Amino acid sequence: MRFRMPRFLTPATVASAHCDLPCGVYDPAQARIEAESVKAICEKYQANTDPEFRTRALIIKEQRAELVKHHLWVLWTDYFKAPHFEKYPQLHQLFNEATKLAGASGAKGSADPATAEQLLAKIEEISKIFWETKQA
Repeated sequence: MRFRMPRFLTPATVASAHCDLPCGVYDPAQARIEAESVKAICEKYQANTDPEFRTRALIIKEQRAELVKHHLWVLWTDYFKAPHFEKYPQLHQLFNEATKLAGASGAKGSADPATAEQLLAKIEEISKIFWETKQA
């Protein structure tokens, strides 16, 4: 038997957020910090020939790159709304390029610090738009 909740107990408003509690705290700095970590790991990887170190570095770099993607997706899907995309028509393209630069075809799949630098540049472009929207 299936139990149905009485209608008066059903929430009138449904909220969504990047976590279990809709705190409203969003900041591209989270993605930037992880991307800076990716770049630093790439530089350390290039400077070290120890196979164990390099293996650990690649594993950690891939984890950090995945976190970059997560933080970008949260901004893209939860913070930015239709009016933002209307005002900044390049925003979808920026997020697409940034998440690809964080992914397997970018920093996650490369140990080249230049790739991580490109990712940081995209995050900076997103950050500028983000802070403009906070001023409005």
